[in-house]
Amino acid sequence: MKRTWLRLRQITQEFWFIPAVMTALALILAEAGISAEETYGVPDGLKFVYGGGETGSRSLLSAIAGSSIGVAGTVFSITIAALSYAAGSMGPRLLDNFTRDRGNQLTLGTFIATFAFSLYTLRSVTGSNDLVFVPHYNVTFALGLALTSVAMLVYYLAHVTASINMTHVANLLRDDMRDSLMKATLREDPDRDMSVAPPPEFWAGGEVLHAPSGGYLQLTDNELLLKKAGEADVALLLHVRPGDYVFPNSVIAVGVPRLPKDVMDALSLGDRRTVGQDLEYSVRQLAEVAARALSPGVNDPVTAIDVVDRFGDALCSLQDRRWPDGVYYEDHVLRLVVPVTDFSGLTNSMFSMIRQYGKGSPSVMVRMLEVFGTTASCLKDDERRAVIRWHAELVREDALANTPNSADRADVEDRYRKVLDTLANGEDAEVREAARHAVRQAQGERVN
Repeated sequence: MKRTWLRLRQITQEFWFIPAVMTALALILAEAGISAEETYGVPDGLKFVYGGGETGSRSLLSAIAGSSIGVAGTVFSITIAALSYAAGSMGPRLLDNFTRDRGNQLTLGTFIATFAFSLYTLRSVTGSNDLVFVPHYNVTFALGLALTSVAMLVYYLAHVTASINMTHVANLLRDDMRDSLMKATLREDPDRDMSVAPPPEFWAGGEVLHAPSGGYLQLTDNELLLKKAGEADVALLLHVRPGDYVFPNSVIAVGVPRLPKDVMDALSLGDRRTVGQDLEYSVRQLAEVAARALSPGVNDPVTAIDVVDRFGDALCSLQDRRWPDGVYYEDHVLRLVVPVTDFSGLTNSMFSMIRQYGKGSPSVMVRMLEVFGTTASCLKDDERRAVIRWHAELVREDALANTPNSADRADVEDRYRKVLDTLANGEDAEVREAARHAVRQAQGERVN
């Protein structure tokens, strides 16, 4: 059920879904308007209803249908060209964000619905000697759709202009990342008992499931897997998680003492990674923006710094959150073990690529250390703080090895010492540093 719901959710996010629904509704309304007028006619008191004849209604509907589909084709073609150019610096994920944007879908849906409504209504207009029929209700509604299309065009131009702004893209990706993190993690419970997975020897001799085909694992229905394992009275180990690329004939699951039936029914493979269960996908989208910004052809460290800030925001939001254990028991009997993302893997996805591409940019490396210091003051878990320290050491090492200027090297060392101080003393170190910063500003000193 969960897998089906996630699949339906993906379908509703497709670019064609909203326009298709709006077009279907437009055709239904067109038929309803024609039937209502054929049955009841038009009361004399309705002054706002179109009052022209057969020739005028044909011309009006033809103009609305032709202009709506023409404007839609021209505007969206130019937009795709502009987005393709912008994707060179922001990454191809910009196009995904464009297609998933509800405002863009509604705009296209309005134009296509106007075209479909006008064209369907046009076929009902008759002007023979024996019978003359003009759908006055529909012509009036088509005029309203035409005015709505003009308003949506103005909105769309402003919306797209803002959507290719780098800050806007970074904020969209941040929101996707934060949403994925909140869904993937749970509220910390100090009284909870950790579920422990059995040792690797437990799975020796189990029945192995090989992948029937290749592709990215997009969805995993853990509830269905748990149900199948319980019905078969077996323990099931999943080797892959959403976001992993599954190679044909590779091992994806092991069942002890045997495999449940139809395990692949709970797994969905596809040609590309998708937002949803794939937690690291949203992270990699932001990391890719920073990596492209740091390429020699773009050389935009400010954008990379913006991305680093948003990663720090995400890590601090995890202070009171934990990841599921990935180990499921039923009545104290092991049923399912699935791999899960942990804090270390998430942090690697965030900062490793930026560090590797930005090691020659002192401003980026200094900002990363500053973010590590702030993050260290937010996190209380010793294991997570150890991960932050390890990344700070990597940044310091790469920065010193690739920064010849002595002043820049001193800045790196200074920020690194502050990270260590914060890790050792917690929030007290952060408070002391904020106080020193305020004093230097009050004295008019230069703040590095």
